Amino acid sequence: MSNFLTVLSGVLLFVGAAAMFIGGVGILRMPDIFTRLHVVGITDTVGVASILLGLTLIAGWSLVLIKLIIILALLMLLNPTASHALARAALHGAKKPWLANSK
Repeated sequence: MSNFLTVLSGVLLFVGAAAMFIGGVGILRMPDIFTRLHVVGITDTVGVASILLGLTLIAGWSLVLIKLIIILALLMLLNPTASHALARAALHGAKKPWLANSK
């Protein structure tokens, strides 16, 4: 593997880990379930996608590459769907969205 691919995969792994960390901080900082789901849904999707893309660069042409691409495709489809389903379930329950200008 060339040095460029090694550095690029390291950058993608770092970006993914940073996005996951930001999502973890977002869980603690946001006021209600809807804003938490928004932050975590986006950062989790970006973080996992970056990590899996970094791993595909490391894997090279093998069966592992195909498995990583399948996992990436499934996560890109299922993660936003799960966030949407959780938000709809919370909305149909007793949870009301937090509004910045409400008292």
